[in-house]
Amino acid sequence: MMITIRPFRGLRPRVDLVDKVASKPYDVLNTAEAKVEAQGNPYSFLRVSKPEINFDDDIYPYADEVYEKGKEVFEQMIHDEILIRDKQACMYIYAQTMLGRTQTGLVVGSSIDDYFSNNIKKHELTLVAKENDRIRHMKTKMAQPGMVFLTYRPVAAIDNIIQTYCSANSLTYDFMDSQEVRHQLWVIQEKDTIEQLADLFHTHVEASYIADGHHRSAASAKVGMQLRESNPNHTGEEPYNFFLSCLFPSDQLQIQDYNRLVKDLNGLEEGAFLEQVNEYFEVELIGSEIFKPTQLHEFSMYLNQQWYKLTAKPITYHEVDAIGILDISILSKHVLSPILGIHDQRTDKRIDFVGGIRGLGELQKRVDSGEMQLAFAFYPVTLEQLMNIADTNNIMPPKSTWFEPKLKSGLVINLLK
Repeated sequence: MMITIRPFRGLRPRVDLVDKVASKPYDVLNTAEAKVEAQGNPYSFLRVSKPEINFDDDIYPYADEVYEKGKEVFEQMIHDEILIRDKQACMYIYAQTMLGRTQTGLVVGSSIDDYFSNNIKKHELTLVAKENDRIRHMKTKMAQPGMVFLTYRPVAAIDNIIQTYCSANSLTYDFMDSQEVRHQLWVIQEKDTIEQLADLFHTHVEASYIADGHHRSAASAKVGMQLRESNPNHTGEEPYNFFLSCLFPSDQLQIQDYNRLVKDLNGLEEGAFLEQVNEYFEVELIGSEIFKPTQLHEFSMYLNQQWYKLTAKPITYHEVDAIGILDISILSKHVLSPILGIHDQRTDKRIDFVGGIRGLGELQKRVDSGEMQLAFAFYPVTLEQLMNIADTNNIMPPKSTWFEPKLKSGLVINLLK
């Protein structure tokens, strides 16, 4: 079985407002950060995707009035023609350039049937509460406002069509964001190009993989199924049968590290803690200068204003174990759980996570402030590891991957009606 993609009539910002509308995804900012980000910008899509920022700080973010406010702002943006829907079904080429590296993806509708049949492969578990939040957002607005970040093993013929199209056609959007990331968008209206791309994906791409957006994809698939079951005239061509996604070839992507902070040593003295760590890791004191891991099975640890290099001993992993060989699995099995008493990283309040984009200085700062006592940094998971785990229907430990740059919300929206 191969994957199915389709064009759709995207809802997009006016060209002169795109840099003001397009925003960071809802899940990389907390409410306070989103308020600051949107301050002074009435066009920010965060007012739709995180509608609690339209209220006072004491608002309950899951109150009915919050979802309704998001719908109200969204519909006003359409009424005021801040957002305009394409007159015909299109595909969209979306390029992002960060620190001299460009990744170019294809924005399309991905089939919810592919999601349920596991042609769209997952590597993370989802939380019901987060799924339900996205479901309510989508059903209230009858729209999918945030793209799911998908990847696939590269196909030369697909690459060639996309590269040729970008060279021969004018850009629709081209802007720089506050993080110095360049965002470019081409709108593909030509039916022959759309059909070529759809056919190549259907005949040459066996599976796509969720890189980022497990909750968005799960919610989109469930909303689509609910709308399908409630429609007696269902044909399979309705917009709800597909979810908003951007597909990137895996050889253009780069996973960043996703690091850990721990509140305390679980009652241990520092010397006793280091002694236990030394049972499964070679421990080398580096000193006050930040140390970043340079290869798999190598870790940084920051404790009491000192950086350490930890190297996992061979007894801590087996090459044939797709999950056990991951560095976060090694640390979880031999440090976080047995020594620090953190058995479920998804729910334990003593652990926090910091994406590699913030740098190891962020770890040091939060430990030195006294907020946390201990930090661990990792060498990034590889794309091949991620895809192998998904191919074998395994689940990665939580917060194992961090992708940059993030896909902008509000850049292209899929309406469900």
